[in-house]
Amino acid sequence: MYDSHISPVFVGRGAELAALGEGLSRAGAGEPRAVFVGGEAGVGKTRLVQEFLGRAVADGAVAAVGGCVESGAEALPYHPVSTALRSLHRRLGAELHAAVNGQEGELARLLPELGEMDRGRPETDGRARLFELTVRLLERLAANRTLVLALEDLHWADRSTRELLSYLLRALTDGPLDSRLLVVATYRADDLHRRHPLRPALAEYERLRTVTRLELPRFDRAEVRHQLAAIRGEDPPEQVLDRVFARSEGNAFFVEELACSIRGGSPGSISDSLRDLLLVRVEALPDEVQRVVRIAAGGGSEVEFRLLATVTGLAEDALIEALRAAVGAAVLRPSEEGESFRFRHALLREAVVCDLLPGERSRLSRRYAEALEADPALVRAEERAGRLAGYWFEARDPARALPAVLAAAGAARGRHAFAEQYRMLERALELWDDTPEELRRRAMRHAVDDGLCPAVSPDVPGDFVDLLAALSIAARRMGERERALTLCKRALRDLDSDPLRAAWFWTERHRLVRDLSRSDGWEEIARAQELVRGLPPSVVHADVLTHAARWHVVHLPGPTAIETAREAVELCRMTGAEVTGLDAQHTLAWLTIDAGDVEGGLAQARAVCARDLEPGNAGVLLRGYGNLANALHGVGRYAEAVETAEQGSGLAERHGLPDTASFIDANLSESLIQLGRWADVDDVLARADGRRGVSVRIRGQLAELRAELALARGSYDEARRRLEESGSSTAGPYPEPQHTLTKARLAIALAVADGRILDARSLLAAAACDAIAPGHQRYVWPLLYEAAAAEARARSLAAAEPEREAAVERIREAMRGQPEFVPVWAAYALMTEAELRTAEGRDATARWTEAVAAAERLEAPALLAVARSRLAEALIAQRGAGSREAAEAAGELLRQAEAVARELGAVPLATEITALAGRARIPLRQDDRADGEADPPPPPPPAEALGLTARERDVLRLVAAGRSNRQIAQELFIAPKTASVHVSNILAKLGVSGRGEAAALAHRLGALDA
Repeated sequence: MYDSHISPVFVGRGAELAALGEGLSRAGAGEPRAVFVGGEAGVGKTRLVQEFLGRAVADGAVAAVGGCVESGAEALPYHPVSTALRSLHRRLGAELHAAVNGQEGELARLLPELGEMDRGRPETDGRARLFELTVRLLERLAANRTLVLALEDLHWADRSTRELLSYLLRALTDGPLDSRLLVVATYRADDLHRRHPLRPALAEYERLRTVTRLELPRFDRAEVRHQLAAIRGEDPPEQVLDRVFARSEGNAFFVEELACSIRGGSPGSISDSLRDLLLVRVEALPDEVQRVVRIAAGGGSEVEFRLLATVTGLAEDALIEALRAAVGAAVLRPSEEGESFRFRHALLREAVVCDLLPGERSRLSRRYAEALEADPALVRAEERAGRLAGYWFEARDPARALPAVLAAAGAARGRHAFAEQYRMLERALELWDDTPEELRRRAMRHAVDDGLCPAVSPDVPGDFVDLLAALSIAARRMGERERALTLCKRALRDLDSDPLRAAWFWTERHRLVRDLSRSDGWEEIARAQELVRGLPPSVVHADVLTHAARWHVVHLPGPTAIETAREAVELCRMTGAEVTGLDAQHTLAWLTIDAGDVEGGLAQARAVCARDLEPGNAGVLLRGYGNLANALHGVGRYAEAVETAEQGSGLAERHGLPDTASFIDANLSESLIQLGRWADVDDVLARADGRRGVSVRIRGQLAELRAELALARGSYDEARRRLEESGSSTAGPYPEPQHTLTKARLAIALAVADGRILDARSLLAAAACDAIAPGHQRYVWPLLYEAAAAEARARSLAAAEPEREAAVERIREAMRGQPEFVPVWAAYALMTEAELRTAEGRDATARWTEAVAAAERLEAPALLAVARSRLAEALIAQRGAGSREAAEAAGELLRQAEAVARELGAVPLATEITALAGRARIPLRQDDRADGEADPPPPPPPAEALGLTARERDVLRLVAAGRSNRQIAQELFIAPKTASVHVSNILAKLGVSGRGEAAALAHRLGALDA
């Protein structure tokens, strides 16, 4: 009667199948989806997914399944993803190779069947690149078919797998909806304790619009009846149903095991012990089969046939017969490839492992480790190091386990699985004191030679400090910077007599405190420099000076910085530190430009970018394209900067480095703004912001650029919002001048637009509180010009009169010593001085004439339009009555400037030009009148054009003078309430929100001129 161990009929789950079917339909329509299925152990998650996948494949989808392992996951990073990709490789073959698109060396970290892994790529960029290329691979495979990726038992997933899955899910949500991909994942809900790492991840996933989460309930009594009937082949007796339902509480797996336990006796034979219940099926097997099952349980989640044969010592035929019996009894099941075996349910394996005698498990682990050492080909190459480490660790043999876990840490590092590398190194830490000193030194030195961590001091044999170095690097790369900092401090306590290794740890501290915003890093890198001073050339010495030179570029460029950079370049050459040398050469090129040798510095930077891209140098070279574009922009060569940035952005995109590509796009946008290609800027910023994997810092830079563009277009509310957004991303206790100076300039421009001249002065004072450091002239000159223009615009504001002289002098003081050897800087210097003369009430015509001539030699149409409009204003103010030449010159300048402003969409500039032309009665377009036609009647005064009455104009003049409603009422002999009504009407007509903004607008448009 009991001829089956499991139900041949799929029971219930109609709602869950419908939800999965809905996800499949939407994915098939090009809307990628993800469905998470949770439930307690044994409730039927795997059976549900199997049923769904069968139906999906029958409908034409391609399915790939990967399962997490319940023990030793930290030694097998990305295991479920690798398993699923291997399944796709078998099914799709050449099509998958085509989708890899030349990135075999990187994707081989997940799918070794693609060939050898790239060995030289820096790990900092490598993990982001691996994740991006994996997503692209899945997108290509799902472009013309529905692809279902099923990941089982996520509660056992290693951290790297969880992070890759998070990246994939964000890509499905944020990316273009053109992929027919469905992700299905299962997890044990009852295993998710309060601190389980999957809990916050699931909460994050649920917020994504593409994700659905299902909780699988237990069967009700009717469904248990259906399940038992399918197992028995007939309806169960009510007594059996009652007992099974009560004991199993509707758990599908327990129902099967209870049915098995009563197959030969009465319902009263049901065990009260869950473990005993699960072992009933195993204990019914012959002794030799039970032995094979116990040995298989000690081997892990899945055991290869050849490995099992070696450990059991059985002949092939005998082992096959034993496995056949175990499979027939629904204890074991073969893998998809048929080359390995795993337990039908993890609960069964857990019960068998728990039933092993004391010491039996460690002896089994030793036998597995010895078998694997004798014949490494018994398992897949990518799993060998991790499996061996796990077996020796479980065997409780520190002398054999330490070298194995260090090797596993190195293997995890090679796959950019830094969390798993760190976990292996923590195991090494546990084993360290119990391992003989000579053996652990030999093992550590071998690990260092294999690249686990830098060979800081070749003369010192591997020791505990080397292990701390490896741990600190792994912690930093996995994002645990606080832990990394603690490890560095711990190591430095033991290095009083070893300056070279101490310098290495101080350099690590320099990187960490900067990343944590604890300081600008100067104290740490200066300490490292002191330690290496006078030591023989070394890679550590070269790295220290390269970091020091880079610090100077950001904070204090100058002669000391150039000397440091040159020494770093030479040390890199002497010690063979090629990639660090490229970084040092970029730094030196930048400093050379700032020192005045523009052509020499640009030639150095171009030479570095001209190097061939290789796995080991791609990150540095591609960032170099961004730095070269930035340098070209800084000296006003905007067209060349655009060409360089477009090339670098394309290369970074093709290499799968989205953060670098968006960094370069930010520099590209800067130059496009100056060239007047504002519509192109919108497209580039959207592209840069739309990439997945872009850091918060880069997004802050993009927001900064959006603020700049919005300000130029007159969209002040958006500019304020974008500026605030950028501040939250690029600010900190130790911000960089390139951001602080730029944001100060934008904030001053917004203050001027609101009529807040006093705030504008405060912003400049804060930006230049300790004098602006040299070497930042590309940011300083635009800032000083904006401040000077603010003073000129506020010339007639009563509120600006106090402290005007001090404000002008502060700007002139900041100008002194700023370089002018680059044409764009010289143009800004002339424009700034012209604005200051205007603010002082002096004639600025000559300076504006020089500024226009200087701006005409640049590639900056908006800047030239500003200079021309300001020169026209100076000519109009100077001409007096009957100066026809000045009027004609001013008219031509205004027409040229207005045409540019109109084409760009620079609304504030166009408005100012139109108002100025109106006041001066200058037509802005020659075709506004026919030949011989008399001059048109003069336009109405600006105040009338704005719709203001005579009384409202009187009120507006007093508002601009800073009078309160009560003071206005007293001067005009009206009631205060009447004055308040007039002010409200003025604000409404001008379309402004406050009195200061109304005054500023009136001044810009000349509405207060007599």
